[in-house]
Amino acid sequence: MQFKEMIDDERILHTLEKLGFEVPTPIQAEAIPQILKGGDLRASAQTGTGKTAAFLLPALLRLSKEKNRLGPQVLILVPTRELALQLAAETAKLGRSLNLVTVTLYGGVPYPMQNRQLSRHHDILIATPGRLMDHMQQKRVDLSHIEMLILDEADRMLDMGFIGPVEEIASKTPSSRQTLMFSATFGKGIRKLSASLLRDPFEIATENAENNHKQIEQSFHSTDNLGEKFQRLEEILSTPSIEQAIIFSSTKIQTERIADKLSELGLEASALHGDMNQRQRTRTIQQFRASKIRILVATDVAARGIDVLTISHVINFDAPNTLEDYIHRIGRTGRAGNRGVALSFFSHKDHKVRREIEKFCGVPMTPSPKKPSSPHKKRPFKSGPYKSASGSFKSGRGNSGGGHFKPRGR
Repeated sequence: MQFKEMIDDERILHTLEKLGFEVPTPIQAEAIPQILKGGDLRASAQTGTGKTAAFLLPALLRLSKEKNRLGPQVLILVPTRELALQLAAETAKLGRSLNLVTVTLYGGVPYPMQNRQLSRHHDILIATPGRLMDHMQQKRVDLSHIEMLILDEADRMLDMGFIGPVEEIASKTPSSRQTLMFSATFGKGIRKLSASLLRDPFEIATENAENNHKQIEQSFHSTDNLGEKFQRLEEILSTPSIEQAIIFSSTKIQTERIADKLSELGLEASALHGDMNQRQRTRTIQQFRASKIRILVATDVAARGIDVLTISHVINFDAPNTLEDYIHRIGRTGRAGNRGVALSFFSHKDHKVRREIEKFCGVPMTPSPKKPSSPHKKRPFKSGPYKSASGSFKSGRGNSGGGHFKPRGR
């Protein structure tokens, strides 16, 4: 199937051609025709499968035919500010020929700017639930004209405790709306949420988990203590094949400690976590995308929405709390047909989540040997100082917000 068989707007088709969209991905080929029929949809799709365009293109096509000057017609809810920003960029890119207006609401930025944006006409509203609820309580948002409600990474919103706000937000939209839900997995919580928000949804699961991650080489490392983790991490990062890597840690303080230690080794590393203000987080991600930072040490919340094709490795320094977290973490690599590597540190206390991961992936992950099988090569990355976001050159901590950032706990 080709895009022209699903989309009848020449402006959108011309944009897709210029962007290099040739053949729809499996999730796009299945979801777009179903969405255009007008019914509700529940779809399981991993990151890097093209799911964003799968719901954005039908939304843009709807708006290209029937604009409403009274209020936004499309509402997209996302779990984090990074994902909100990424979606806004994709919307601008795919809809650049349609003259549409998008407003993006998320925490960490002043309210006055968002208030001004909301006071003007806009067609699409992209928001995190918490910040949207704040604006709703101040009666700055009109959701009475929403025709399409989209929940992206619904499983993550469930994990972050956003279900109450999501249901409250949905209750303020017309009952006649079309609702689309995209999630990495269909757990009990997601099915319960979809039962309350969706009407007789069509369900899509593009591939099983094993096939979705067949381009990612997965393994785990048995570790007994923090010192052993750091030793194994240094051995892994000495591998010349690493282009860029994301290291996941469970706490904000730990991300700082790991980034500091790697910087001392001469590696280009920066931390990314929720205690950083939006300016710092945005600059860090921009530097990572520009390859000025080779290693990003992040918490789960901060790493949502990062789409960088050059990420060759994902390293779980701390084991994920849930299967869903693991799926989202490793989905940062192996994107757009590229190969990827996911390595995870597990101790005896992590055996439960490891067994869940093995069961879900369909194959057991083989433990790596205690000793590296190849000679240890020091500092594969460019060592020495690198330019921080503040413009000065630093050889220590890789925080990109400028100045000295002090973490504030978990």
